[in-house]
Amino acid sequence: MPGKTSSKIISDKSIAGRPKDEPAYRDRVYDLVLRIPPGRLMNYGLVARVLGAGYDARAIGNVMFATPKDGRNIPWHRVVNSQGKCSTAGLTMPPDLQQRLLEAEGIAFNEKGRCRIEKYLWIPPEYSEKADRDNPSGDYLPAGDYLFD
Repeated sequence: MPGKTSSKIISDKSIAGRPKDEPAYRDRVYDLVLRIPPGRLMNYGLVARVLGAGYDARAIGNVMFATPKDGRNIPWHRVVNSQGKCSTAGLTMPPDLQQRLLEAEGIAFNEKGRCRIEKYLWIPPEYSEKADRDNPSGDYLPAGDYLFD
Protein backbone atom coordinates (compact mmCIF):
# COMPACT_ATOMS: atom_id res chain seq x y z
CA MET A 1 0.00 0.00 0.00
CA PRO A 2 1.31 3.46 -0.76
CA GLY A 3 2.59 5.40 2.22
CA LYS A 4 2.76 2.38 4.46
CA THR A 5 6.08 1.09 5.78
CA SER A 6 6.75 -2.59 6.14
CA SER A 7 9.31 -4.80 7.81
CA LYS A 8 8.64 -7.69 5.44
CA ILE A 9 11.33 -10.11 4.48
CA ILE A 10 13.04 -8.89 1.33
CA SER A 11 15.16 -12.01 0.80
CA ASP A 12 16.38 -14.99 2.77
CA LYS A 13 19.44 -13.02 3.81
CA SER A 14 18.03 -9.61 4.59
CA ILE A 15 15.15 -7.97 6.36
CA ALA A 16 14.32 -4.45 5.31
CA GLY A 17 17.80 -4.26 3.83
CA ARG A 18 19.65 -5.35 6.99
CA PRO A 19 21.42 -8.71 7.05
CA LYS A 20 19.91 -11.15 9.54
CA ASP A 21 23.35 -12.51 10.31
CA GLU A 22 24.76 -9.10 11.15
CA PRO A 23 25.95 -9.27 14.79
CA ALA A 24 24.49 -5.86 15.69
CA TYR A 25 21.08 -7.00 14.39
CA ARG A 26 21.11 -10.16 16.51
CA ASP A 27 22.57 -8.37 19.54
CA ARG A 28 19.61 -5.96 19.68
CA VAL A 29 17.32 -9.00 19.97
CA TYR A 30 19.50 -10.65 22.62
CA ASP A 31 19.87 -7.42 24.62
CA LEU A 32 16.08 -7.12 24.84
CA VAL A 33 15.52 -10.80 25.67
CA LEU A 34 18.16 -10.58 28.44
CA ARG A 35 15.91 -8.00 30.14
CA ILE A 36 12.86 -10.29 30.40
CA PRO A 37 12.57 -11.16 34.11
CA PRO A 38 12.13 -14.75 35.32
CA GLY A 39 8.46 -15.73 35.34
CA ARG A 40 7.62 -13.29 32.55
CA LEU A 41 7.65 -13.64 28.77
CA MET A 42 7.24 -11.93 25.43
CA ASN A 43 6.08 -13.29 22.10
CA TYR A 44 8.06 -13.08 18.87
CA GLY A 45 5.79 -10.40 17.42
CA LEU A 46 6.06 -8.14 20.45
CA VAL A 47 9.87 -8.43 20.44
CA ALA A 48 9.78 -7.37 16.78
CA ARG A 49 7.46 -4.43 17.48
CA VAL A 50 9.60 -3.19 20.36
CA LEU A 51 12.74 -3.36 18.19
CA GLY A 52 10.99 -1.58 15.32
CA ALA A 53 11.66 -1.33 11.60
CA GLY A 54 13.60 -4.21 10.10
CA TYR A 55 12.36 -6.82 12.56
CA ASP A 56 9.44 -9.23 12.25
CA ALA A 57 8.24 -12.24 14.23
CA ARG A 58 9.80 -14.78 11.87
CA ALA A 59 13.18 -13.03 12.02
CA ILE A 60 13.01 -13.00 15.83
CA GLY A 61 12.31 -16.74 15.77
CA ASN A 62 15.32 -17.31 13.54
CA VAL A 63 17.56 -15.22 15.78
CA MET A 64 16.32 -17.05 18.89
CA PHE A 65 16.95 -20.41 17.19
CA ALA A 66 20.57 -19.31 16.70
CA THR A 67 21.06 -18.15 20.31
CA PRO A 68 24.80 -18.37 20.98
CA LYS A 69 26.32 -20.43 23.74
CA ASP A 70 28.76 -17.66 24.63
CA GLY A 71 28.25 -17.24 28.36
CA ARG A 72 25.61 -14.50 28.16
CA ASN A 73 22.94 -17.02 29.23
CA ILE A 74 20.27 -15.52 26.98
CA PRO A 75 16.88 -16.68 28.32
CA TRP A 76 15.61 -17.82 24.91
CA HIS A 77 12.85 -19.81 26.60
CA ARG A 78 11.06 -16.61 27.68
CA VAL A 79 9.97 -15.87 24.09
CA VAL A 80 6.92 -17.86 22.97
CA ASN A 81 4.61 -17.78 19.98
CA SER A 82 1.57 -15.53 19.68
CA GLN A 83 -0.71 -18.21 21.11
CA GLY A 84 1.31 -18.60 24.31
CA LYS A 85 2.78 -21.89 23.17
CA CYS A 86 6.37 -23.05 23.02
CA SER A 87 7.89 -23.25 19.56
CA THR A 88 10.68 -25.78 19.87
CA ALA A 89 9.22 -28.59 17.75
CA GLY A 90 11.76 -29.94 15.32
CA LEU A 91 14.72 -28.34 17.08
CA THR A 92 17.65 -30.34 18.40
CA MET A 93 16.43 -30.32 21.99
CA PRO A 94 13.77 -32.14 24.00
CA PRO A 95 10.36 -30.94 22.70
CA ASP A 96 9.19 -30.00 26.20
CA LEU A 97 12.38 -28.25 27.38
CA GLN A 98 11.08 -24.71 26.86
CA GLN A 99 7.84 -25.45 28.70
CA ARG A 100 9.70 -27.12 31.59
CA LEU A 101 12.02 -24.11 31.94
CA LEU A 102 9.05 -21.72 32.00
CA GLU A 103 7.12 -23.88 34.47
CA ALA A 104 10.18 -23.84 36.76
CA GLU A 105 9.83 -20.02 36.73
CA GLY A 106 6.16 -20.25 37.75
CA ILE A 107 4.45 -20.01 34.36
CA ALA A 108 1.45 -22.34 34.13
CA PHE A 109 0.36 -24.14 30.97
CA ASN A 110 -2.95 -25.81 30.20
CA GLU A 111 -3.33 -29.33 28.81
CA LYS A 112 -2.96 -27.96 25.27
CA GLY A 113 0.44 -26.46 26.11
CA ARG A 114 -0.71 -22.83 26.22
CA CYS A 115 -0.01 -20.25 28.88
CA ARG A 116 -2.07 -17.15 29.59
CA ILE A 117 0.26 -14.79 27.78
CA GLU A 118 -1.58 -11.72 29.07
CA LYS A 119 -0.88 -12.83 32.65
CA TYR A 120 2.86 -13.30 32.17
CA LEU A 121 3.55 -10.73 29.47
CA TRP A 122 6.51 -8.42 30.03
CA ILE A 123 6.54 -5.11 28.21
CA PRO A 124 9.67 -2.96 28.51
CA PRO A 125 8.78 0.15 30.54
CA GLU A 126 10.02 2.54 27.86
CA TYR A 127 7.88 0.79 25.23
CA SER A 128 4.87 0.66 27.55
CA GLU A 129 5.04 4.42 28.12
CA LYS A 130 5.28 5.07 24.36
CA ALA A 131 2.43 2.64 23.69
CA ASP A 132 0.30 4.37 26.33
CA ARG A 133 0.79 7.67 24.50
CA ASP A 134 0.20 6.15 21.05
CA ASN A 135 -2.57 3.74 22.08
CA PRO A 136 -4.55 4.90 25.14
CA SER A 137 -6.55 1.64 25.20
CA GLY A 138 -3.46 -0.17 26.50
CA ASP A 139 -4.06 -2.97 24.00
CA TYR A 140 -0.48 -4.07 23.33
CA LEU A 141 -1.42 -7.36 21.65
CA PRO A 142 -3.57 -7.86 18.59
CA ALA A 143 -6.79 -9.80 19.13
CA GLY A 144 -6.11 -13.49 19.46
CA ASP A 145 -2.55 -13.12 20.70
CA TYR A 146 -3.44 -14.58 24.07
CA LEU A 147 -6.02 -17.25 23.33
CA PHE A 148 -6.31 -19.80 26.10
CA ASP A 149 -8.94 -22.35 25.19
